[in-house]
Amino acid sequence: MKPRKWMGWRIPAMAFLFTALLLTSCEKDDEIEAPIPPDPNEGVIFLPVVVHVIHEGENIGEGPNLSEERIKRQIEILNEDFRRKKGTRGFNDHPAGGDTKIEFVLAKREPDGAPTNGINRIDTTKVKVPILGYNQNHFAQYAYWDPSQYINIWTTPLPQSTECLVLGISTLPKTDLPGIQPSSWPGPNDAEGILVNWIHFGASNIDCYARYGRTLTHEMGHYLGLLHPWGRKDCVLNDYCEDTPAVDREVYGIKSFMGCAGEMVMIGNYMNWSHDEVMNIFTKDQIARMHYVLENHEGRKALRSSPGLDSN
Repeated sequence: MKPRKWMGWRIPAMAFLFTALLLTSCEKDDEIEAPIPPDPNEGVIFLPVVVHVIHEGENIGEGPNLSEERIKRQIEILNEDFRRKKGTRGFNDHPAGGDTKIEFVLAKREPDGAPTNGINRIDTTKVKVPILGYNQNHFAQYAYWDPSQYINIWTTPLPQSTECLVLGISTLPKTDLPGIQPSSWPGPNDAEGILVNWIHFGASNIDCYARYGRTLTHEMGHYLGLLHPWGRKDCVLNDYCEDTPAVDREVYGIKSFMGCAGEMVMIGNYMNWSHDEVMNIFTKDQIARMHYVLENHEGRKALRSSPGLDSN
């Protein structure tokens, strides 16, 4: 048994079903009412996201200035994965897998209360900011909404040559969960959020293993406190989740292999660097870890009551 600033760029290499039947007496024949199905949204935590589309003057739908359709589809994919939705790539029937009961919503209100579709487009040719390199603080200079009210996601206008080389990056929460070291916490002046290379945001037909929108799923896992299954590349000190088979090295590709203690690694886990086509599982321990963050991290907990969720 295993005890179980920025995460680095991802790079290649109880459900209870109410079934009682209620019998009612009528003047005619006795009738049986159909059972009331469970509410799939009962107990679900909704979190608001804002997608800052950083572009270089392209028309909407061209290059980094992603279309609204593609952005909305990416959020759908994120929810398919986090909710383990049947009939989608995010479904699995693994006994260790589960529905996270976490769902993401494009913000409905801007910080000043104005209505929004949750998509904030910024033309970098019209806004000048200091050059800090390709890091989150750099892109946060263009747009950064209160991270206790919104999950900031930036789609970054990296060159086409970065396809399949640079995917995404995320900040980890400051928490007492094991495995998240103080050196990984955001600094006092660090922006919190997720960066995704525009090429890998949403589903596409690019010739790359990361083309089905799982980069955001992976990085959102980090944002909510999950680690790579290999952790510190140690069979004991890894991701601190008992139901993810221990492994002491990075996990890539589409085929499983033998990890620690004679267990096959969980190649489909979203927190590996596996190919998008095989990713389809968050385990129960991973889910519990994310819920711990949403209950105990001041900023992440506040997201649940954000005015960004209010459409009225």
